[in-house]
Parts: sequence; structure tokens; C-alpha cells
Amino acid sequence: MRVCKVVTGVGLSLFALSSWAQPWPYQNPDLAIEKRVEDLLGRMTLEEKAAQLQTIWHQRRDMEDTEQRFLPNKAADIMPLGIGHIGRPSEFKTPRQTAEFNNAAQRWLKENTRLAIPALMHEEALHGYVAFNATSFPQAIALASSWSPQDMHDIYALAASEMRATGGHWALTPILDIARDPRWGRIEETMGEDPYLMTAMGVAGVKGFQGEPNSTQFAADKVVATLKHLTGHGQPQAGVNIAPAHIGKRELHEIFLPPFEAAVKLARAGSIMASYNEIDGIPSHVNQPLLQDIVRDEWGFDGVVVSDYYAIAELVSRHSLYQDDAQAAIAALSSGVDMETPDRQTFVHLVKLVQSGQLQEALIDRAVRRVLTMKFRLGLFEQPFVDASQADALVGAPAQREFARQVAEKSMVLLKNDGLLPLDAGKLRSLAVIGPHANETLLGGYSSIPKQTVSIVAGLRDKLKGQVRVDYAPGTELTRDQFSPDQRSQQANSFSMQRWNEDNVVLGEPQHNQRLLTEAVALAKRADAVVLVLGENEALSREAWANSHLGDRTSLQLVGNQVALARAILATGKPVVLVLTNGRPLALGALAEDMPAIIEAWYLGQETGSAIANVLMGDVSPSGKLPLTFPRSAGHIPSYYNHKASAKRGYLFDDITPLYPFGHGLSYSQFEYTDLQLDASHAKANGHIKVRFTLKNSGQYTATEVVQLYIQDPVASATRPVKELKGFQRVALQPGQQAHVSFELPVNLLAFFDNHMRWVVEPGDIRLMIGSSSADIRLQDLFRIQGDTTDVSANKAYLSRAEVSY
Repeated sequence: MRVCKVVTGVGLSLFALSSWAQPWPYQNPDLAIEKRVEDLLGRMTLEEKAAQLQTIWHQRRDMEDTEQRFLPNKAADIMPLGIGHIGRPSEFKTPRQTAEFNNAAQRWLKENTRLAIPALMHEEALHGYVAFNATSFPQAIALASSWSPQDMHDIYALAASEMRATGGHWALTPILDIARDPRWGRIEETMGEDPYLMTAMGVAGVKGFQGEPNSTQFAADKVVATLKHLTGHGQPQAGVNIAPAHIGKRELHEIFLPPFEAAVKLARAGSIMASYNEIDGIPSHVNQPLLQDIVRDEWGFDGVVVSDYYAIAELVSRHSLYQDDAQAAIAALSSGVDMETPDRQTFVHLVKLVQSGQLQEALIDRAVRRVLTMKFRLGLFEQPFVDASQADALVGAPAQREFARQVAEKSMVLLKNDGLLPLDAGKLRSLAVIGPHANETLLGGYSSIPKQTVSIVAGLRDKLKGQVRVDYAPGTELTRDQFSPDQRSQQANSFSMQRWNEDNVVLGEPQHNQRLLTEAVALAKRADAVVLVLGENEALSREAWANSHLGDRTSLQLVGNQVALARAILATGKPVVLVLTNGRPLALGALAEDMPAIIEAWYLGQETGSAIANVLMGDVSPSGKLPLTFPRSAGHIPSYYNHKASAKRGYLFDDITPLYPFGHGLSYSQFEYTDLQLDASHAKANGHIKVRFTLKNSGQYTATEVVQLYIQDPVASATRPVKELKGFQRVALQPGQQAHVSFELPVNLLAFFDNHMRWVVEPGDIRLMIGSSSADIRLQDLFRIQGDTTDVSANKAYLSRAEVSY
């Protein structure tokens, strides 16, 4: 990772020089951070403290001219006492413009505020730094399909370095919401339905952003990670964004909280964002038992709890919990929310609330300590500036394209293959690529505009140049874009950012779509094979952030005439590969049976086309696995794999099994699982189990298998899921090669809340299962946990350990 250079401020005012010339302890970098914080806090007025708990986002735009340059005279009106942090300074700016704006803002704060406290700059980075020209990786649900914590670490490390190169410090990522309802438009932002997979990916991601947790100081190329959204956000009532989450205490602690807890304890995450929703009548932003008793006292979290955008004000406007913004501010701050985003709306009342005796200043001091600690850990008092001249070269560097392509290749899931794939270029003269967005690169939500993208059509044309003719027809139009494409989007050939932000969603016109279908069928008849690219776009499933900007759905079916298009293409008799580009599970109906090959490609980032071409043509064998269950219809929801035994008796006139199970994903090769060996000699509380087996690539392709370890506790004091993932490992093998795969499984990883709500390991038999998916178990055995029922709440385990030897 690259280290940002420091630019020395020039032209300091006499006012600032006089303050910085004094030997105040907080200005001494050799002093312990705790002492620096206390010294600075003791010098601050009440008004200066309150400013540190506030954010400016829309007002930040008022500090910019038409060229996005910083306006000092506006800053004097907007943040005369300083500011806690500034939201999304990269919006509509090149990397250099962002760096120059951030430098100017920091310089103004240093020269024109009494204590010269620098500001934090927060940015989005869900699947790469969300800024013009930055490297764009596959959407989060696709990254989870790679089952590759190492890649997640490296992606977020790169995003951190790109962000820090422009002067950013704080990433509002990763999302650790357990997602159990695919009607919810934000499901694409998550890493699926399983707490173990989420934990492994989340811990790796936080370490990528922040570095190893044993350091007090952040490195110059690292940023603060934000765990969001705490909690239950991924299981909203009826799949409607921010709706109440109906979750019991046991389920909350066993399913929804473990990824957050692990990211705090194993990676020392620097911040947490509270969620919009309520649980059992209490919205998360005023849930003191959650934010204080659990997060602070039980987990030992020492970072900053930040509000979601407008969430404190929504305690009044949406939850109808308080009379006005001032009362909401008291409740949120008292419950443990330290900072308000994205603008000053409720925390602007803090000073008057203290002065009127309605709020204790000690609560403000508590929050300010946490904010100042973050700023000192980031080294902002010593290095508030970056080298703006280097920003354009460091952000979205061409050298990162290969990495982005490799991650995209790992993120695809082969759902079905009747032998059609991989395609043989030697047997093709012409290939038809048909689909409404096959000639554009869809990036998914929380995306900006990268320097370049590769569409599916472009990727195949480049791959097959001089060998196979590649022709294109849209076949249908999903939605009618209501925006005017700008030059930057046209150059990058991606309109995801605009489509995701557009309020009004208008479906394609039926008569126009019928004409497009006819043209596509004619093209298919002339071709030797067809790549049919269907699914959704960013307007059809997205974050519903306002009543005028919706994104949740009642149906999982393909919209418009896509099914009719698929039927018409199949009727030509030509070989057809269905490639899905979308952000949530889709109900394919009979197409799942009739299509000879289906790939779930999700949104694969800037190198989409190159990655898909490599997989279709067999240069890369697909290795992705589903991080969530594909239900057969919306009526099958909830459909997650780790359900209770009583949940799946059956339906009248329908199949209750999933369309595709959790962990599913095929390969061009075949794998043999043999020789399971189990050592349970230390199978007791605080002990471990050792598992070993042999994996062989018995096919003809170089390929990677994601082996999965599940357990079942058949007899317990509280009902347990039918399966629980407790380990996984990617294993790369050449044809005919075999490897020994071993797991060390902590017994405490099998703990749960007993009938007395104690976190315990209970004695008894455990079924251990090894396989290629939750529904494709290849090896299994029983072992017995010995000893007495033991409370292990003080010694929790979060991850197993895997090793591969060849």
C-alpha cells in the first residue's frame, strides 16, 4: 500500500501561530493519546465540544465554488468553531480536486480556529472507494460469493490507500447486516445470510481498512472502518427498508450480533453505525442496552458510534418517539451515539440543552473524548495534509485492473451446467450477446464512476478477436433512464451511479420491448451460440432512502418481458448460456430447468466483461459459492438454510426446498472428498476438535473448490438450527492433484444461549459435515462433547482455523 505524503501548511495566521507556539501538551506527539485528549478537552469551550460531534455534508457544498474549490469566507460562517467531520468531500471531484479541497479545509481549520483541531473526512467504500476514477470491485454480495477473506482484506486495503491519498480518513463500511429477506433492496450491499461467513469476511475487511489491531496509531495509508448497521437491519418486516425487525433475544445474540462482536474483538473496529430500524419497540439509536451495555461494556468497544444519515431526526419524524429534535438529541447522546450525520439537525441543540440543565455536559465530554481519540490515532494533528499532485496517479491506478478482474472471476457462481460450458471458440463462427445491459457495465449501488470499465460485449469481443464474430442486441429495456448521461459516465460506459440515484423508476414500454425481442431472436438465429444476459439494474433493487426513492420489491421474478425473451431465444434451438447480472436472488421459475447453463454474475465491478469472458471460454473455472439461499418465489421467504427443524414441513402444491441452496456453486471440474479423520480427544469446553480429509481434483480443469464445514447439535436445551457453517477454505488444485485439508474447530464456537440465557457449551453428540454446499454433504461423522455444561461467555470463539497441505 502507498503512503500519502505530507504537505506543510504555509501562510499561517498570527492567531494560529500564537496558539501553536505554546507548549500545550495535546500538541506533543510523544505524549500518550489519552493525555493529549484530556489536555485538549480541558481547553475546549462547550460550543467547541459540541462542534466536534457534528457533521457537514450539504453545507460542505456551500463551501465550494463551481469548480469544487474550497471557499474560506464560507467556512468562517459554516464552521467557525471547527467541525467533527465533513461528509463525502469526494463528491463530483477528481482525486486531485478532492485532495486540494481537503487540504484547504484542514489548512483553514488550523489557521482560523482557536485550537486548530483537524476534521475527519468520511467517505463510502462498500466495494472500493466510492469516488471518481477509483478502482471499482464487485458488489458486496458478489465479494461474499468469493468466500475469500484474503481478497476482502486486500480490496479494503486498496480502498483505504486510495481514500487516504485524497485526504479521506473514515470509511462507512463494511456492512455486516445478516440478510434474510431478498425483497429488501439493500441485500446487494450485504455479505449474505450466514453469521460465520459474515464474521470471516468482516474481520478481514476491517483489518484491510485499519491494519492489525495491536497498533495504537493508524498507518498513513489506513482509514477507520465502520461496522453497520447495528442491528437487525437485514431482516426488516415485509422486506421494507428500515421497517421493524422482529428478532428475539436469543436470535439476536446467536445470529445478528456475532459478526459485529468479532470485528470489535478481533480487529478493533474504530466505529459502529447504529441502524434505522427498531427491535421490540426500541430504535437502535436510543437502544442503550445495545449501544452501552453490550457494545461498550461486554465487547469493550472503544471507538465512535455514529448515527446513520438523518436517523436521530427520524426518531421524531418516522418513529414518533420524541416531541422534537432536541429531545431526540438528548436520547441518542445519552444512549451512546457520539456523532450525528450527515448534517447538523439535532446535535445543534446540545449547547442550549446543557445551558438549560436538560443535558449533562459530561455526556458531551464522553463523546468528544472518543472523537478526539480517533483524530489523534489517525495522526491528523501532525499530518492533516496530503500530496494532491499524486492523487490522480494513486487513485484507480492501471496496475489494479488485473486484481479487480481476478476478484470478479472468483465472485461468479456457476448455478447450472449441462455440459455447455465452457464454450469452445474453435467450434464457433459467431456468438450473439443479448441483454439490456450486456453492452454497459453495471456496478451496483454505492458506486461512483471509475476510469474505465469493460462490458460483457467488449470483454467477449476482445477475448475472441480474430476467432469469433460477436454481435449484440439488447432484446429488451428494463427501465427507461430519466437522467441525461454525462461525459464522464459515457466515457466509462457505466450509468450505475445516476440510475441508483434517480428517484422515479419507469419500466420499459411493452411495444418497444416487443420490437427489441424480435430483433434479438433474429440475431440469435444467425449465431452459433447465445450469451443471454438478464437480471436487474440498480433502479430495480436498491436502498429505499425516502418515500420518493423506493427500492424494495414484492416479487423476485424477472421484470418486464425477460422471461418471454428467454423463451423465444431457447425456441431458436441454439445453445444458450444465461448470465444473471443483479444484486439479489432471483426466482427463475421454469427457466432454471430449461436453461442448459446459468451463471450468477451479480455486479462484478469495472472489469466485468474481461472476467466473464475468461469464465465463459474456460480460461478460468468458476469457484464462487452462494452466500445466501435462492428461494423459489417471494412466497417462500424466509428461506435461509440455518433454519430450525420445525420450519420446513412443506407447502400444498409447491416445493419447499430452495431453488439454489446456501453454499452452492459448481465448477468445470469435479472434486472427490475422502478419508475423513476426526480427533475429538479435546472435545470439551475451551478445547478444540481436529478434522482432516483429502480433497482431489478428479476432473480435467485447473479449479478451486470451497470446502465447507457444518455442524448440527441434535439434542440441546434450546432448539438448534439444522445446519450451521463453522469453517470453510478455498483449495486450488491442478487436474489429478490432491490436498490434505485440516480444520481446528474450537468447541466454544458451538456455544449458544441455553434455556437460562447463558452462553454455554453443552455436553452431547455433534454431527460434523464436510461438503461442497449446505445441501451437498460429502463426508460426515459424530463426535461427543465431554464434561459439564459450561458458561464460556468470557472465552468466546469466533472462527475456526484451516490449513491446506499438498
